Amino acid sequence: MTIHAMHNPAGQVASASRYSQGVETAPGMRWFHASGQIGLRADGSLPATHAEQHEQTWANVKGILAAAGMGVEHIVRVNAFVTGLEQVPLYRTARDAALGDSKPASTLVVIAALVDPALVVEIEVTAAAPA
Repeated sequence: MTIHAMHNPAGQVASASRYSQGVETAPGMRWFHASGQIGLRADGSLPATHAEQHEQTWANVKGILAAAGMGVEHIVRVNAFVTGLEQVPLYRTARDAALGDSKPASTLVVIAALVDPALVVEIEVTAAAPA
């Protein structure tokens, strides 16, 4: 069952990777806003590689969604921040693996740093599910 309508209108440039230009939700949805998730494990440790940090960040996103009774199919918007252009392919690989066929609206921004210089990615999501 599709709960969100994806909008990728003709006459506009196509998405640069796997995401939608816009996402429309049905009336009466239950909304969920997650704070930025980072790549720390539950024990506070940081994965050894940047690729693993991206994967852990998405695992944390999925965990916070699960706590709200939601999954990646409920994500309508992703805002992601990475600390260098070299992080973009790692981010996209981890995102595509985490989201599967889901294509939420998405923004990816390259920034100078996160609050902890060891962190290379932070992801915040907005999700909506039937009430």
